[in-house]
Amino acid sequence: MNKKIEPASGHHCAAYQVPAWAVPRAAVSSDVEASFMAGSALSALDNLVRSETSWSGAWRHRLALKAAAATVRLLGRREDENALRDGWCLQPSGSEPGPAGNVLLAWRRVCRRSASFDEERLRSAAGLLGVRWTEALGDLPEVLTELLGFQAPAPVTAARVATAIVARQADAEALAWWAADLALSMRMRWSLPVPVLANQIHASFMRFGPGRGRSRPGGDGFERAILLAAASGAAEACRLAAGMAVIAQRLDQIEPKLRAKGAGEVLALLRGDDAVSGSWSSAKMSRWASRRLFERLMSEGAVRELSGRPGFRLFGL
Repeated sequence: MNKKIEPASGHHCAAYQVPAWAVPRAAVSSDVEASFMAGSALSALDNLVRSETSWSGAWRHRLALKAAAATVRLLGRREDENALRDGWCLQPSGSEPGPAGNVLLAWRRVCRRSASFDEERLRSAAGLLGVRWTEALGDLPEVLTELLGFQAPAPVTAARVATAIVARQADAEALAWWAADLALSMRMRWSLPVPVLANQIHASFMRFGPGRGRSRPGGDGFERAILLAAASGAAEACRLAAGMAVIAQRLDQIEPKLRAKGAGEVLALLRGDDAVSGSWSSAKMSRWASRRLFERLMSEGAVRELSGRPGFRLFGL
């Protein structure tokens, strides 16, 4: 039987909370109201990002998975979060990840290096996201860098970055959302980007106007839509962190009791990534030993099984 997980400390939970009034739950017709919501939610998220928890890598990669799932849907594919995670964690070493896996790779790379709009990075992201790099996009590095220099709120800058990309190439919306999230993180001065906006592409509050169509970069009301996406995305990121903090706290508590060789490597992976294969092995730890370790961690409430399968299991915070 799994051990009951004790709640995280009040200090941690309070730090991850976004006021209920700042979370979009219905249509918002006022730009001022949308701005207040985004500002409050991003302030809470900023506190979390700057706390630099030991498990922030796992949290960022979990958000990258959500952003990838939303982007894959935007591209007309059917892979959800579980399918993307399975494909990533269970693919044979050295094999190609495929179109959906490439989208996930584009978002995972966001979490691993500081943000910039140099041409090499933009071209690489476009290729992974299935966007053709044409002459129309050639001036993006300069244009996007210039937009970052204007003194506008972070979500507004993100909206303008996305709009600039789609204005040059209409079929580059996937790249536009990717770049919007980078722009938001850069304007927030976060050392590593946090996917917030793309997770909200298909949210109901992103549909407004006469036809109730999805708000797209450059369309009417897109800046307001991005403000709402920032508010909702920040709130979701904080809720995710609060849940992961409970598991991470339990992992910290049990770590001194672990004696298995290679256990430290496993714990580092759990704190740094979305999921770890239950059959993981290394020079210090066999697959059998890792299975036993994961079973113990799960019984102690220090890890979650993410796949829901009896075999080929995946574990994470």
